[in-house]
Amino acid sequence: MNSKELGKFGEKIAEKELKKKGYKILAQNFKRKWGELDLVTKKKGNIIFFEVKTISAREGFLPEDEIDWKKKKQLRKMAQIYLSENKIPFESSWQIDIIAIEISPDFKKAKVKHFKNAIEDNY
Repeated sequence: MNSKELGKFGEKIAEKELKKKGYKILAQNFKRKWGELDLVTKKKGNIIFFEVKTISAREGFLPEDEIDWKKKKQLRKMAQIYLSENKIPFESSWQIDIIAIEISPDFKKAKVKHFKNAIEDNY
């Protein structure tokens, strides 16, 4: 499985987990020329944007460590674009979360970590 396929596999796992926890999926793979939002959800009146990072457990690092300042800046910009295009006021309750997934080498187990409000809008 190449990295793109692994990423899609992880996004499906994340979507399933979020639905179980009561999140409503508003958009998947929201793309513009500046970047992409993996998942856009809503729960209890809050909009939550998700960046999903998936690795094979044998890679030797944590998936959440892959999100650097440049990626954080891009995610904030994409969140603002989504809000603007969908006529949702910036003052609305929204946040950017990270879902980090480690897939076992045999693809039978997934360790899922959810980091809430992981990327603050302070830049």
